[in-house]
Amino acid sequence: MPWSTPFDEPIALRRGSLVTLQQAADYIMKLPEDAQQEPRWQIAVEHLINAAETGGGWLMFARIAMLRALNGDD
Repeated sequence: MPWSTPFDEPIALRRGSLVTLQQAADYIMKLPEDAQQEPRWQIAVEHLINAAETGGGWLMFARIAMLRALNGDD
């Protein structure tokens, strides 16, 4: 599944939204290094990679992981 694959529903941000796996990955890469190392963001990265490599249900799991990370849930 390409990184340009869109989520079933965009992930709303305060300014804009994340529509694709690539946009979500780019968002994480723009975070400060110490934030990127937090478990919530590491889980989100893992799920994004699984979605890109495997597809299927991983796309939904990646979206959920991003929402949880954005909301501060570990």
